[in-house]
Order: sequence, then structure tokens, then C-alpha cells
Amino acid sequence: MAARRDKRARQLRREEKALPSYAGRRYAVLALFVLAGASLIWRAVDQQILEKDFLQSEGADRYLTRVEMPAHRGLITDRRGDVLALSTPVDSIAANPRVLGTDAQQTVVLAKALDMDAEQLRSKLALYSQRRFLYLKRRMPPADAAHVMNVVKAHGIRGVQLEREYKRFYPAGEVFAHVLGFTDVEDTGQEGLELAYDEALRGEAGAKLVLRDGRRQVVDDVENIRSPRGGDHLALSIDQRLQFIAYRELKAAVKRHRAVSGSLVLLDARSGEVLAMVNQPSFNPNADRSNRGGQLRNRALTDVFEPGSTMKPFTVAAALDKGTIKVDSKIDTSPGWFRLGAAQVRDSKNLGVIDVGTVLMKSSNVGAGKIALGLDKRDLWQVMDRLGFGSSAQTGFPGEVAGQLSDYRRWAQIDQATLSFGYGISVTTLQLAQAYAVLANDGVLVPVTLVKRDAVPEGRRVFSAQTAASVRKMLEAVVSATGTAPEAGVPGYRVAGKTGTVKKFGPNGYSDDRYLSLFAGMAPAHDPRVVMVVMLNEPHGEKFYGGQVAGPVFSAVMAESLRLLNIAPDVVADPALRMAHAGEAQ
Repeated sequence: MAARRDKRARQLRREEKALPSYAGRRYAVLALFVLAGASLIWRAVDQQILEKDFLQSEGADRYLTRVEMPAHRGLITDRRGDVLALSTPVDSIAANPRVLGTDAQQTVVLAKALDMDAEQLRSKLALYSQRRFLYLKRRMPPADAAHVMNVVKAHGIRGVQLEREYKRFYPAGEVFAHVLGFTDVEDTGQEGLELAYDEALRGEAGAKLVLRDGRRQVVDDVENIRSPRGGDHLALSIDQRLQFIAYRELKAAVKRHRAVSGSLVLLDARSGEVLAMVNQPSFNPNADRSNRGGQLRNRALTDVFEPGSTMKPFTVAAALDKGTIKVDSKIDTSPGWFRLGAAQVRDSKNLGVIDVGTVLMKSSNVGAGKIALGLDKRDLWQVMDRLGFGSSAQTGFPGEVAGQLSDYRRWAQIDQATLSFGYGISVTTLQLAQAYAVLANDGVLVPVTLVKRDAVPEGRRVFSAQTAASVRKMLEAVVSATGTAPEAGVPGYRVAGKTGTVKKFGPNGYSDDRYLSLFAGMAPAHDPRVVMVVMLNEPHGEKFYGGQVAGPVFSAVMAESLRLLNIAPDVVADPALRMAHAGEAQ
């Protein structure tokens, strides 16, 4: 029995030795598993610790996006706080062409929602197919943009998104168009004060991080990096009430006289602030502004002209200040003309021997020319220079011109004579108004401004106060029944002013049928508060004299302006009213 067991054991050992050994394979497999485990552990350590920042950055680039938050432009208001320009929120529809593609069915649906031509939209997407961002339609009313996004959502259109922007709106429309200007599609100032003060008005855009999904749609706001800062507000010197009145009257006069264009400037005589500045033709800054030609420019600041007889008061004032004439001096204008070399200075009729006041009242070229020739050329030029002629008014308005005042050393006698009645010099409407403000402000020039002032800057004396008062007194006769502009009078107020009827210069010299019609004046004459210049370019009709064309505009605008500014009348016809006013004065 025992022998059999031993035999069996020996047989089993021989069989075991005969079987192949798998130990090496087991070790190899075990080593592979260990190596794989180690690799996984290393990769986890590498990604979670060593490459953490890099991978998070890559992920953020795909799902986190920094977007700009637009800032609204500052308000522009008139001097009383009425809003003239504001930014209203609008929405723009943008797309990622790489995601949206040019699928015909989706393009038709999207184009219909956007109110666009489907083929035009398809072409646009194809042209910019490699971009990740493309505006499809900008500055839409929020309700219209919401409708588009509802259509996008309903049809499962990918790659379309909403962008918030701001659009400039001008409540007064064309009345303030030339002063304010306008902005472009990016809400950047392009003309007028919008351009001049663009940096202050536009503010500073903000920024934030947003989370986007695989379709590049914004899922959530992640972080506010910087809040947007709105633009600064700008308060103008202009009074909206007076601007509307001036615009209405100028537009009516241009239409009535079939003039090519016109300008009107209204100034505060003491502060130099522009209370109204209007031009014709105008334009609507809220509408399409393309192909408007010369309608966009502010003619009161950019267009120059020869001011004609409106220059005579300054010639008289210069001579009074220099002592070459006195208020009661007599000027012999007979026989109604005089010759300087080959040139001739003439009046419409022989006025004979007249005083200085009559030179202005009857607008005598001969009288003004003789007064000018009695002055030293340099002295006359210095007065015109100190009045601001030949220099920009420094309002900061884009495109403002300086006009032209030639050097006195190049003057011939005829140049000196014709300058006295406004030929051989070019000015803007604003420059002429600024010069008349000197007479109104007792001989002191205060720089003009389109922005509201908190304090009046120190002025520059041009004439003595006595000279300014004397000239104002003479100019009152111009609007009398015997003067050249009775239609410029304002009931209840003493008005001082001067007409100008200027022949326009053309290719063949001065024309006999193309004129500028001007009136420049101030009220109340004894203590002027308001100065105004009205200019109509080439009136076509029976009337073309400054007193007939520009005078009535001056009268209508000045009457309402004095009432709105609460300036008391200084002419009271009724004795009872005169006594009442005297009692109030006490």
C-alpha cells in the first residue's frame, strides 16, 4: 500500500516537471499593470497639479470670454437743463459665422426676422465665414431685437446673439442740428459739439467675464471686471426757447424771400454766451445724413462774407476814440461820390453836408470812407483786429474759420476807404455778433462761448465806454422812421442796429443782382442785454435790402427773446404806465 503511494507521488512529480512554467508571464503582466497604474497616477498628478494653470487657461479660452460693456454718452442740455442729446439703449444682432453657417432654410428664416434680403444675408455670411463675430443688424429697438431672438430660439438657429449698445437721440431734431452735430454707428462724435467734446462725452466702457456654451451663446455672467463709466454732461449756453424762435423766424424768412441760405446768432451782451445759433438749410440728425452736401455745416461759424455797411459803426467808433472826429462833426458828402485813383466811392444819392449820426442813419459810403481816410491805416487796422476780425473766435467748434483781415501795410487808399463800409474784409456771422457785443458792452470784448459759463471772464477793452454809448445812440436812428431799417424796431424797446446790403463777388466782379442782406443790432439800446446778427444769402424777390429782409427777422426774434428773458421795456407810450414804471424804479 505504501509502495503504491510512493510510486504515485513520484509519478506526479515527474508530470509537474514536464508542464511548462508561467511564472515569467505572470511577472510580466503584473509589471504592465503596475506601469499603467503609475502612468495614470503621474498623469493625474501632472494635470491636477503641474499643468493645472495651463489647462484652466485653455478651458477658460473656450468657455470664458471677456466682453465689453458699452458706456452711455453724457447728456447735452441747454442752459436751463432741457435735454438736447441723450443716449438710448438699443440692441444689435450679431452672429458667429463659423457656427451659423449658410444653411438656406435657416438663412431665409433669419433674414425675414431681420427684415433683410435672404440672398444678401447669405452672401454676407459666406464672405465672413472665417470670423467668429459679425454684426448682422445694428442699433435696433429692443422690442424688434427681442422678436429676432425669439425666432432664433424657436427655430433652433445656432450662433446668433444679442449685443447691447446705445444710440444717440436728438429731441429737438433739426433745430439744434448744426450746433450739436451727430455721432456715427459706434456712437462717436462726427460733427459739431459732439465731435468737439467727444472725449468727455463718450465716457469709459466697462468689461466683464461671461460663460459661453458650445454654441457660443452667453450662459451666465461670471465676473464684473470694470463697471462702465458714463460720459460727462455738457451744458450749453444756448436757451432752447430762443433757439426755437430764431429757427422758426429764419426758416420762414428764407422761404419767403427764396434765399439760398441764412444764419442768425443771438448773444448775451454781457457774458458773451451764445443764446441761439441757427442756419438754413438744416437737416434732421436723427435721420439718414448721407448726401446732405452743404446742409451739414454750421454756416454761422464756417461761411465767410463781406459784411458791408454793418462795419460803419466800428469805423465811426475808431475815429471818435482817436479824436479825428466828434459826435457833432460835419462830413461833406457832396456831390455824392469821390474818386480814389481809378476807383470811385459813391452813395445812392447826394446827401450833402451831414453829421456823423446821419452817416450811420442814411448809411453813407462817402461819409464812412472819408472818416476812415482821416485815420492812420495802422490805427484802423488795430481796431478791427481787437474786435476779433481776422481771428478765430476760439469756441473750439470744429471747422470754425478766422475770416480775413489783410495787413494794413498792403492797403491802398481805396482799400482803407472800402473797409469802412465792409468790402475787402471777410467775417463770419458769429464774429460780427461778437464785434457788435463790444458796442453793447461799453467797449469791452468778452470772448464768446457755446458752453454755459459760471463766471464771466475778464474782457479786453476796444473802445471807451463813452464812445460805445455815443455810437449806440447814433444807431438808434437807423431803426427810426427816417432810417434804413424801421422794420427792425421792437415795440416797447429802444433798438440800436445797422443794416447791410452787400453785392456778392463773382467771376466777373461784383454782381448787380446777387446780394447778402444783413441786420446787426442790440436791445434795449440804453443798456443792451441781447445782441443779434441776421444774414440772408441771395434773397430772390422784389426785396433785397438788409432793412427789408433781415430787419423783420431781427424784430420778431428780439421781441420774443426780450419777453422770455424778462427784460423790462424801456419805451412806455402811455403816461399812466410810464408813471407806474417810474414808481417801480424807485
